[in-house]
Amino acid sequence: MLVLIGCGVKREHFDLRALALASAVMSSPGRQPPDVRAVAALADPVRRSLFDHVREAGGPVTRETAADAVGISRKLAAFHLDKLVAAGLLEARTADGGRGLGRRPKVYAPSRTDVRVAIPPRCPDLLAELLVAAVRSEGPGVEAALRAARSRGTADGAAERSSRTGRLGTERALGLAQAALERLGFEPVREGGTTVALRNCPFHPIAERDPDLVCGMNEAYVGGLLEGLEARTLTAVLAPRPGGCCIRVAPAAP
Repeated sequence: MLVLIGCGVKREHFDLRALALASAVMSSPGRQPPDVRAVAALADPVRRSLFDHVREAGGPVTRETAADAVGISRKLAAFHLDKLVAAGLLEARTADGGRGLGRRPKVYAPSRTDVRVAIPPRCPDLLAELLVAAVRSEGPGVEAALRAARSRGTADGAAERSSRTGRLGTERALGLAQAALERLGFEPVREGGTTVALRNCPFHPIAERDPDLVCGMNEAYVGGLLEGLEARTLTAVLAPRPGGCCIRVAPAAP
């Protein structure tokens, strides 16, 4: 089975099979579903570097900034960025503000569209929706889900901690937590020195349908992860914000 996820940030499966898929798509683009075309657009290494830069920038990116970031000309960057827009992976708009009397530059930002390709087809979101509905239909189900999320987080944190010795200071604990959350697709980014924001919610489609339950499970999982890491100077904080995960990792109260 081949599973590729564009905007969902699952990168570990983007390998030679993806390049083969991209070659087939490019030979007959008009007959391919939009999600397949979107994933195929990332087979080009320059285009992938531009896509990663825009996702990691944290705000709209101009053609000039993107070109400088990956070491190519502005004209070539514009060509590849517009291809990513056409594939549905990025969005383009005119920049806010102005440059005197001249034209305002075009800027690029990540698309909010999830792109998924599975061969043969799979429906994990349907299973997740059914499980969420089952949890909601039973009174004790929510508490059980939160306990399960906390327990899994604690186990994952303990596994990460098992290869480390000595007491974890804040900086080392943040590094371990970031690495673990990065592998899960949360896209952690350091803010303010001792706070880690999570730019992506791996459970976004389901979180939109039941934010209280899914965000509560996220908080329980990340809290358990920190507990398993024995990161006593850090805590998981529920802090919803548009376009990102509802959890932050922040310094714990003394």
